[in-house]
Amino acid sequence: MNFLESFQVAWTALQSNRMRSLLTMLGIIIGVAAVIAMMALGQGASVAVQKSIQSMGNNLLSIYPGQFRASAGVGQTRPTLSLEDATQISASVPSAVAVAPEINRQSQVKYEEKTWNTRVVGTTPDYQTVRNFPVSSGTFIGEGDLVGKRKVCVIGETVSQNLFDEGDDPVGRTIKINRVNFTVIGILNKKGSAGFFDQDDQIVVPITTGIARLFGDIRFRGLSTIDVQAASQGVMSQTQDQISTLLRRTHKLNPQDDDDFMVRNQADVLAAMQSTTQTFTFLLAGIAMVSLLVGGIGIMNIMLVSVTERTREIGVRKAVGARSKDILGQFLIEAVVLSIAGGAIGILLGIAGSGALSQLAGWNTRISLESILLAFLFSSSVGVFFGYYPARRAAGLDPIVALRWE
Repeated sequence: MNFLESFQVAWTALQSNRMRSLLTMLGIIIGVAAVIAMMALGQGASVAVQKSIQSMGNNLLSIYPGQFRASAGVGQTRPTLSLEDATQISASVPSAVAVAPEINRQSQVKYEEKTWNTRVVGTTPDYQTVRNFPVSSGTFIGEGDLVGKRKVCVIGETVSQNLFDEGDDPVGRTIKINRVNFTVIGILNKKGSAGFFDQDDQIVVPITTGIARLFGDIRFRGLSTIDVQAASQGVMSQTQDQISTLLRRTHKLNPQDDDDFMVRNQADVLAAMQSTTQTFTFLLAGIAMVSLLVGGIGIMNIMLVSVTERTREIGVRKAVGARSKDILGQFLIEAVVLSIAGGAIGILLGIAGSGALSQLAGWNTRISLESILLAFLFSSSVGVFFGYYPARRAAGLDPIVALRWE
C-alpha cells in the first residue's frame, strides 16, 4: 500500500468519527493558537520597546549623578554633575555632537482654572537634537532665551490636553509654573510612552530661567542628568570611555575611588531590554506549548481506543496481505493528519486572536513567519511522537487473534 492509499484509508477512518476527531484535535488547536498569540504578543512588546527607546534620541548617552565617596571610604554629600561638566564634555569630546544638561522637577502648572502636575525640564537648545524632540507648532527654546533668562516654555502634548480645551492653540498663552508666569512658545511633537514614562507629559524651559525662577541654587543638588549625542552608532563606546575619563579627571577622583557618576549607553539599554522581552516571549511560548503536549496525549488516547475498536479490521487487512509496516503507516498517518489539521485551524485562530488583542486591548502584537512555522512543526512532531506507540501496537497484532476479536 503506497502513501496515497494509506492517506485515503486514514482520512476515511477519521471522517467516520468526525466529532471524536474534532474533539481530539481541540488540544492541538488551542495549543497552536496560544503559541502564535503569545509569541505575537512578546514580539510586539519587543518592537514597541525598541521604538520607544529609539524615540528618546539617536546615539544617546545619558550621564547620571552618583554618590560621591572619598578615598578613605567616608561618604560625603556633594553635587556630582554640574553645568561645567556639560561645558567640558562639549569642548573636550570631539565625537559628542550635542550636549544637553538637564534639571528636572515635578511641578504644578496652571492655566486659568485648570491645574496639572508634570515634569518641568530646564535645559538648553541642544535638548531638541539630543532627545529627537521636534515641535509640532511654534518654536523651541533658543540661545537668546538662555542668555536673557526669558520666562518661556515648550509644552508636551499631554500637558496641552490637560490645560487647554480641544481646538485651543496654546502657543502665545501664559501659564503658571509654581506660580511663575511663563509664555508657551511651542508644543512638542507627540511621542507616546517609553516604558512607564510618558514623554509627552513634560514642559521644557531654558535652564538659566529654571535656575533663577524655579529650581533654586543647583550648587547643592547639581544637574539631574547630562544627555550626549554621539556622532554615530560606531563611536558610542569610544565616546562613553572619553566622557568617563574626562569626568574622573575634572572631579579629581583618585585611581582607587569609584565613579561619582553613571554613563548609560542607549545601545546597551536597548540590548538588555530586547534580551528581557525575548526571554519573556519564549516563556509565554513555552507555557502555551504545554497545551500541545496535552493535545498529543489526547491523540495517543484516542488512537489506542481506535486500535482496540478496529482490531478485527486489522486482522482482516493482514489476512489479505497487508504488511505490518502498512498498518503502522496507516495509523501513524491518522495521528499526523489529526495534528496537522488541528495545527492549521490553530494557526488561523492564533492569527485572529492576535488581531483581536491588538484591536480590542490595544496591545502591540507582531506575527512572524518563524512563530507560525514553529507552531506547525511542533504540532506535526506531536502527532508523530504520540501516534507512534498506538500505530506500533496496531502493527504488532497477531492476525489470528485479531480475527477472533469481538
